[in-house]
Amino acid sequence: MNKSELIDSIASSAELSKASAARALDGMMVAITEALKNGDMVTLVGFGTFYVSERAAREGRNPRTGETIEIGSAKVPKFRPGKSFKEALE
Repeated sequence: MNKSELIDSIASSAELSKASAARALDGMMVAITEALKNGDMVTLVGFGTFYVSERAAREGRNPRTGETIEIGSAKVPKFRPGKSFKEALE
């Protein structure tokens, strides 16, 4: 499912126009992104939790040359599904 298909699904299930559903989805994505940028976790009870994890610096190899390279640390977004979300997929 891509973004436009998700907007169509939201619009039909919430009885909204596609434009309203698109604005709601965009607003949700902006809100989650801003919260994660500020170091907060976003918990949607029954769905899951979005959070930021710190990836440590490490050594890697250039696959073309075999040369050892240093890969810097990074902050990466992660998602932990909630119990009822996981159960719905069984």
